[in-house]
Amino acid sequence: MLFPLAEYWWFYAVFTAFVLVLLAVDLGVFHRKDHEITIREAAKFSAIWISMAMLFNVLLYYYAQSAFSQDPRLLATPGFDASQAAWQVALEFLAGYVVEYTLSVDNMFVFVVIFTFFRVPSAYQHRVLFYGIIGALIFRAIFITLGAVLLSYHWVIVLFGALLIYTGIKMLSHSSTEMDPSTNPLVRLTHKVMPVSDRFDGHNFFSRVDGRWHATPLFLALMAIEMSDIVFAIDSVPAIFALTREPLIVFTSNVFAILGLRSLYFVLAGAVARFTLLRFGLAGVLMFIGLKMIWLNQAWGGHFPIGWSLAIIGTLVGGSIVASLLVERPKDGTLSKRAG
Repeated sequence: MLFPLAEYWWFYAVFTAFVLVLLAVDLGVFHRKDHEITIREAAKFSAIWISMAMLFNVLLYYYAQSAFSQDPRLLATPGFDASQAAWQVALEFLAGYVVEYTLSVDNMFVFVVIFTFFRVPSAYQHRVLFYGIIGALIFRAIFITLGAVLLSYHWVIVLFGALLIYTGIKMLSHSSTEMDPSTNPLVRLTHKVMPVSDRFDGHNFFSRVDGRWHATPLFLALMAIEMSDIVFAIDSVPAIFALTREPLIVFTSNVFAILGLRSLYFVLAGAVARFTLLRFGLAGVLMFIGLKMIWLNQAWGGHFPIGWSLAIIGTLVGGSIVASLLVERPKDGTLSKRAG
């Protein structure tokens, strides 16, 4: 392992503190007042989050190159090259980020369904996603910790690979838009443990009705989103571990992708219905990564080339998006208004 926890625990601590500062600035400064997020504003923040992830990747490359060239444990390894190892780290971070970011597009469909079902006003959707992402970061940290332990066993790798292939096959015949938020386990649990109001109370998750605290529809939407991310993490975390076995890379790439998830939603919310064939591309990604875990890594001497993985993933996702837009384009060359 290039980044053992015993030596790099401080990196996790500093990175987590940095992320908390970003979240505090985001909510306390840029989104202190509830307002409807425009596509232009969302696109600007999406560009900022993506740029920060790429800048972090560059800095990680130079840091890894410096750290590896001074690490006696690594230098004692026959054939070890610090520059080549640092380049591999940068590529694995990029691959992990791309996979997490592209697979999260499928979650956009889920968010649209949830917000529509609970009739969440546009001005409050960012607040729900903000707290949803805090929960997602906590769950991802738990899943990544478990994954780092469990995936040290070969049979677990095969099991997760088979799960990814199964999920990909299932995605071919099942759309995320077919979900029913009322059956969500956390939503049903909320109904059981406390009264639920059918009215919004501004951006509050709870309100007092006749002297009793009630959960508002906004809280139910938050619970539905949290549950959807737990389900999503079961696929996405093993998928990134198939690209890299370094928990530090998995964690940082996951976090950066999640941070940009809110802005991505507001950019794609209006157009997401046009990507009618996207799930086929995402299904292909899951099946490819599952196959990578079960067979391809072993066939290529323990690690399938990361450059090839990026090219295959990009082709599957990009091709499905282009195909979706072409299908939606009628013969006169104008885009159809049909929402898929």
